[in-house]
Amino acid sequence: MTSTRLVHAVGAGAIEWLHAHRDGFRLELDVDPEVGFLDRFKPVGELALICAVLFREGVSGSRQTALARQLIDHSWREVLDGGNMLMRGHRTEPTSPIPFEVYLPFRELGYTHPDVERAAALHHRLISSATLETTAVRRLGLSAFESRFGLEPRTSIEDATARTWLAHAPEPWTVGARIGYDITHTVFHLTNWGENAQGLPRPIADYLALWLPVWLDDWLDLGRWDLLGELLVVDACMPQPTLDERVWEGFAAAQQTDGAMPAMLEMPQGDPQDIFDLVYHPTLVAAFASVLATSRTLTRLSSQAQTQTQA
Repeated sequence: MTSTRLVHAVGAGAIEWLHAHRDGFRLELDVDPEVGFLDRFKPVGELALICAVLFREGVSGSRQTALARQLIDHSWREVLDGGNMLMRGHRTEPTSPIPFEVYLPFRELGYTHPDVERAAALHHRLISSATLETTAVRRLGLSAFESRFGLEPRTSIEDATARTWLAHAPEPWTVGARIGYDITHTVFHLTNWGENAQGLPRPIADYLALWLPVWLDDWLDLGRWDLLGELLVVDACMPQPTLDERVWEGFAAAQQTDGAMPAMLEMPQGDPQDIFDLVYHPTLVAAFASVLATSRTLTRLSSQAQTQTQA
């Protein structure tokens, strides 16, 4: 069984690094129009999602929980200006769902902005909202977010799921990096980021149970830590997680002493902001995987102890 201490240490280190580098989540108000103002919102939304999982699972230490709360407060008040920057995003690109996607996890954590609420409801009624050309897994994510917000999904979750790569159970050896991320995010949306393993349809769960161990080995051997971390999250989202100790040991060994997790192979070098942009996501993923795996390991240990007591 995977060492609880090792798994927990990965998440603790990741939160420490993210807190120490929280200024890296800043938006770029004068960004080149060719780059896009809304692109800088993505890290902030991902941070809110992962912190929400940390609070929900309740297995982090008191220091990590406090740091995560400070990160969320900083992101909402300083980065998003209490939600005002999300409204600026709506006005900049009225048909983009990004401000809504970023706002939802903050809303679920108790941060609200009346104008953003109204803008989200208005965007949902637009024809552009329903006809936005996007990937199948992104459409699934939008449907899941609409449902969580209390809106009727423009595409039902069932229909959106049926269009995904994973729902068709294709040949497993065709999985490259892009498809790998499609797989992981399909699972994230169907399980509400690990909250409900029963949200995986049985055919998908059976397919993953067969091939997930193979993919974990492949990405471990390649040193692709970002995708490996997401696949470790998928493992923790399964009805019966494997919590493979060898994979976790390899993943933990890639983490730097300051808590940062490289995306692949070694840590990049260069300008601090450039490094942040390359490293924040795998570090967030490391925290995500750690929290879920720690929670599942403790649940398994508790179940075993209860069984022994009854025996």
